[in-house]
Amino acid sequence: MKVTIDGQSIEVEPGTTILQAARMIGGEVVPPAMCYYSKLKGSGGKCRCCLVEVAKGSEADPRPMPKLMASCVTGCMDGMEVNSKSSDRVTEARKSVTEFLLINHPLDCPVCDQAGECDLQNLSFEHGKSETRFIEEKRTFEPENIGPHIQLHMNRCILCYRCVMVADQLTDNRVHGVMDRGDHSNISTCISKAIDNEFSGNMIDVCPVGALTDKTFRFKSRVWFNKPYNAHRDCDKCCGKTTLWMFGDEIQRVTGRKDEYHEVEEFICNGCRFDHKDIKDWTIEGPRAFEKDSVINQNKYYRKLHKVEIATEENILLGREEDRKKISMAEIPLTEEDIMNQKSLGNNE
Repeated sequence: MKVTIDGQSIEVEPGTTILQAARMIGGEVVPPAMCYYSKLKGSGGKCRCCLVEVAKGSEADPRPMPKLMASCVTGCMDGMEVNSKSSDRVTEARKSVTEFLLINHPLDCPVCDQAGECDLQNLSFEHGKSETRFIEEKRTFEPENIGPHIQLHMNRCILCYRCVMVADQLTDNRVHGVMDRGDHSNISTCISKAIDNEFSGNMIDVCPVGALTDKTFRFKSRVWFNKPYNAHRDCDKCCGKTTLWMFGDEIQRVTGRKDEYHEVEEFICNGCRFDHKDIKDWTIEGPRAFEKDSVINQNKYYRKLHKVEIATEENILLGREEDRKKISMAEIPLTEEDIMNQKSLGNNE
């Protein structure tokens, strides 16, 4: 099937969603996604960040779809034409969705461990507004320890359901989920039961905001001060392929390897994540590459710089002839009135 997104066409297999097709094309046509996660079954359709405009349904039915569609759950049709970055409707809708997500989200970026690798931060930077229309009081929750290594900050949660799906699909006994309904919905454990299973740390990796944080890394450092390295070890529970975040010779945290869309390539166990912080435990493969504009790449991205030349007219910086005369006082002697004014000023002093 042939699909066109923002004027760029691509051939896709039946069953491919618009978001997946956009990611195949790459670049600015890719819609943002806060809830969709390609490694998790049933994800998507909740945050509405990936809305797109379907200008042509298909070759068989060329009528446009009247409403903006969530690209992560909308399948492609042969001949479909989609507007993403190029649509004013889509741009305005993404601004509105961003404003909605920030209604209860606190301004915790200065103290949040997710700062620098936060999807909501990136979304707000591109589609956020400088002011808010929300005057009501934000809902607040106390931070909650939901396991030996994980702390929950419900204030920051956007209810993307990713952590719930990880627990459902990677573990046998899920003990946390979404409590209550509507604007009272929140993530919590059943009767404050602790989350203690071998893959619970992956909930931290899939969280797009700072709602679930690593207690072993808490307030230790900013991510842009760490140097990330790909490393691996022999592990009988998972793939053992990780990213080590190092400050000097110290391993400050261990995470799964993420792709360009911030999705974990392979989930790792808690043993690799929390229990092995010694360099001797790992075989380091080399520095991990990040996208050029990532804050993690701050001061680490090198490229050839071209000499800047300013082309100007000859002697343009010397100024006009009359201006040079005004600057050079010898060229213009003082008048009698100027001399009298100077004397009067001296007498006043």
